[in-house]
Amino acid sequence: MSDKETVLELVKRLPPDVSIRHIIQEIEFIAAVQEGLDEIDQGQGVSIEAVEQMIESWTTV
Repeated sequence: MSDKETVLELVKRLPPDVSIRHIIQEIEFIAAVQEGLDEIDQGQGVSIEAVEQMIESWTTV
């Protein structure tokens, strides 16, 4: 599905009284998720082990 088709499908699913600001937020969220998935496909993602280590370092006193 193209980016344009993705946005059109999103707008169709939103309620009729949705604000433009909310539409923009939804589009930005979808774009960020897609960018993350593209990075994973390109091998640029962070492993779950690395994330667990980061979280552990944040919560250890």
